[in-house]
This record gives sequence, structure tokens and C-alpha cells, in this order.
Amino acid sequence: MTIFSKIVSGEIPAHIVAETTDFMAFLDVNPLVMGHVLVIPKKEIDYIFDMEDELYTGLTLFAKQVAKAVKIAFPCKKVGVAVIGLEVPHTHIHLIPMNNVSDMNFAKEKLKPSQEELAEAAIKIKAKL
Repeated sequence: MTIFSKIVSGEIPAHIVAETTDFMAFLDVNPLVMGHVLVIPKKEIDYIFDMEDELYTGLTLFAKQVAKAVKIAFPCKKVGVAVIGLEVPHTHIHLIPMNNVSDMNFAKEKLKPSQEELAEAAIKIKAKL
């Protein structure tokens, strides 16, 4: 069971910004920039392109809705999208508010926001959904 499956089951707390029957979006606890959200299918599938078409399409449309809210909550030029899939063997899409390409640099040091800062960020995004 992945850390993301444990978030879905409620074993591990998370700052959830959106949820449906099949999908969940929550804040990255070590974001590249504030407002960095992870979007996942609740079903544990390691590789995004192993997803069935209907689930894949649903995940993409769900991520689009969340990205629109992120862009309003954390004003930026665009919300960057990344699927890397090496860190956790559970499909996830990174949505990252960006004003320049370096905001998407996964090699840079990540932020370490407090639980209070994450809670405030989650509230800002939820309010825009």
C-alpha cells in the first residue's frame, strides 16, 4: 500500500483540496512553491499510462478543475503540470503554480511549510473550486 493509498483511506492525514468518488487532490507537504497540489486516482495504479481510458480521462478533467482553482488562489502565469512517477508507485499529477520555468525544477530545494501554512493554502484553493 502506497503513502497515497494511506491518505485515501484516512490512515495518513493530508490537506485535501478536492475529492470525488474516484479522485483526490491534496497539497504536497514539501512543495516546490506554495499551492503545489498532487492529483491522484483513488485506485492504486503505478503508471499513468496503465490506467484504463475512462479513469485516465477522468483524472485529467479532475486535474483541470483543480488547476483552475490553484491559478486563482495562487496568482501565477500558468499552472505547470508534471507526471514523473518515480517517487511514489501510485499515479499522480503535480500541479504547480509557476511564474517562470524554475518553479518546476524538481532538483531545487523544496519548501518546508508549517501545517498551519498548508491548512491556509488548502482553504484558499477550496474556496475557488
